[in-house]
Amino acid sequence: MTVHVIVNPLAGRGDGKRLLPQLRSLFRAFPNVEFCSTLAAGDEERLALTAISRGARVILVVGGDGTCSGVANAILAANAPCRLGVFPCGTGNDFAKTLGVADCAPEQIVSLMQNETSVIDVGLADGRYFVNSCGFGFDASVLEASNRVHFLKGDAVYIYSALSQLFSYRGIEVTASGVPEVKGGSMLMVTVSNGRSLGGAFKIAPNASVLDGRLDACFFSDSNVVERVKLFVGAMRGTHIGMPSVSTASIQQLTLTFPSSPLMEMDGELRVAQSRTVELRCVPQVLSVVAAAGALV
Repeated sequence: MTVHVIVNPLAGRGDGKRLLPQLRSLFRAFPNVEFCSTLAAGDEERLALTAISRGARVILVVGGDGTCSGVANAILAANAPCRLGVFPCGTGNDFAKTLGVADCAPEQIVSLMQNETSVIDVGLADGRYFVNSCGFGFDASVLEASNRVHFLKGDAVYIYSALSQLFSYRGIEVTASGVPEVKGGSMLMVTVSNGRSLGGAFKIAPNASVLDGRLDACFFSDSNVVERVKLFVGAMRGTHIGMPSVSTASIQQLTLTFPSSPLMEMDGELRVAQSRTVELRCVPQVLSVVAAAGALV
């Protein structure tokens, strides 16, 4: 089994780089393991494609959701028989939570490579795959703000950034097609989820499954300050579902239309949509992963 380890040395405020010596030691007994590091944003896709061309059957990411997403896009673009795993050291580590490895020691994750292959759904938005989530409005604004927070790590980054935006964010106008019960209007946020968590601390889609062939869409109508605080607390607990300003739908396909090309969060990375209309859909059972037994739902 040929294993490639792609390291994002900047992940987790440098945790990726600090973890590297331990991983090299763990893999010393493996005959076919190669290590490489990203130097700039987007490098992970190029490195993954190179690894696939050299026969990689497992690519392990040392990093966060964004690096995992880039590698997943490379695997899917190449239609390669390659499994994706992660040593989590990002900010939110939402994908690692889905795989059941967020709290695993590195040696435990190495041992999971011997498990049977698991295959999960992914999302496709604006022509790009995502493994965990895609969000518009408040979600994207919070992520943009979090990139300026350098004095915190982990879940605290997103919580702090969300609180700083909670009372000032103005909302977005959006029209939805594909969800009969939701027409659109002024929204605080729209999220479309494959996994259950967002930003590490928020249980944004508590009923989501990466095995059901569908995505969980959540529409948050814009509201007053009191309601926003309730939504914030509810989203951390996963109890926002059912609140008056929240509408949800299990979807296979969805079209969102905005006044102009929106800023969007995709697996913890910011992107500007190619146009004001964004097509989203679920692509079932296409990505092979290294996961803990019983973790995938």
